[in-house]
Amino acid sequence: MFDVILVGADDSPTARRAVEAACEICAMSKGTLHIVTAFDSLSLVGGGDAHEFKNVINEDDGQALLQTLSFIAKKHGVEPVLHGAKGDAADILIAKADEIGADLIVVGNRGMKGVRRVLGSVPNSVAHGAACSVLIVDTTE
Repeated sequence: MFDVILVGADDSPTARRAVEAACEICAMSKGTLHIVTAFDSLSLVGGGDAHEFKNVINEDDGQALLQTLSFIAKKHGVEPVLHGAKGDAADILIAKADEIGADLIVVGNRGMKGVRRVLGSVPNSVAHGAACSVLIVDTTE
């Protein structure tokens, strides 16, 4: 059912749980996993509250993170395709999903509670903007 799965992640423990969930789904469906991270040198402005993907601040950090996340996938027997891009995380996830023909986008629920839920979050924006199925994984501790 899910041949092309895309997961968005930053360097947070909650995002890593979303990657693990995407890997499990991918292994069961024998699909292709794409791991995406967004980077932006301005993401630390304002304390990072506007972006869930706040921990990755430049392209080099983003590429290093993608390599680290790929090890999670490989532990699940999945060989991921890695993507890094500069800009707004939700916009990047939606655009990349369209570009690769994703059947499913997986994101963590970080930012879905409290003030950020009202102001907007990556999971909320992806859920409302994606042209494919979206799984918002409960990654709370």
